Amino acid sequence: MKEIPYTLPFSKISAADLPLVGGKGANLGEMLHARFPVPPGFCVTTQAFRKFVASCPQMEHFYAALERTSTDDLVATRKIGEEIRQTLHAVPIPDDIATAVRQSWLHLGPNDPYAVRSSATAEDLPQASFAGQQDTYLNVQGETAVLDAVRRCWASLFTDRAILYRQQNGFSHEEVALSVVVQQMVLPEISGILFTADPVTQHRHICSIDASYGLGEALVAGLVSADLYRVDTRNNELVEVKVGEKKLAIRPLPAGGTQQEVLSDDLRTAQVLTLEQATALATLGKKIEAHYGRPQDIEWAIAQEKIYLLQTRPITTLFPRPEPGPSD
Repeated sequence: MKEIPYTLPFSKISAADLPLVGGKGANLGEMLHARFPVPPGFCVTTQAFRKFVASCPQMEHFYAALERTSTDDLVATRKIGEEIRQTLHAVPIPDDIATAVRQSWLHLGPNDPYAVRSSATAEDLPQASFAGQQDTYLNVQGETAVLDAVRRCWASLFTDRAILYRQQNGFSHEEVALSVVVQQMVLPEISGILFTADPVTQHRHICSIDASYGLGEALVAGLVSADLYRVDTRNNELVEVKVGEKKLAIRPLPAGGTQQEVLSDDLRTAQVLTLEQATALATLGKKIEAHYGRPQDIEWAIAQEKIYLLQTRPITTLFPRPEPGPSD
């Protein structure tokens, strides 16, 4: 039987590896193989997670307690989730796993900053896309910080939201595993989210783009009112621009971590994207949609005038199109 590795570079990952690297990791490998502009990185596989969890003597008790907890008992969910996370934060990473992570990190570049993101086997699926359940750590620098972020991502499989999501969607707590994406970090001037079909109007030919300054976490966390751009992809025409009031940006710190930066009055009300950037994003989004065969929700960043793709997942909230389609 082939031995399952503890780490895998994006270059060796495809959509078929979802059980090993989760939805986020599988999509990054798939995009890289399709020659989309993805920053390099590697995944700490679910095999590593399972060995780490197995090294914790209390996990059998914890899993049994989770299975007994009902969906509507939020107090019990919070209590057991917090207990699991605190316990796992103190569990040492097994030496062979730490060595594998260290070697992959050294091969990729020990002097670079990294984004360390959770990638569960029950997220970013065609039928169940639920972003933001587990933790993400940005601008992580140095071996110790990377290993600590990996452990914290593993523990975040047991946040209140993640536990409730599994209960509501019929996923067994013990069956769901978590991979960790370790990716060279883009330090963007602009970042945002692109929907290849308009999530509000459900229009399949309108790309909807949210854009703001700095790292995309300000947008994801709802800290800013981002610019909105709508592009008709039938003629690549920018049909709507709504400039938001962008009060702040999240920027990386030189020694690691991030900080909030209050923007000047001029930047707050300035248009973030040019016409060329908005239409280029829409064009790239449609290529990704064509690759996956369904509308996508894409995280992107622009650094030194180059577009990078940080993640893609299916849009699961669109009404299905009738089959066969109308003749008109």
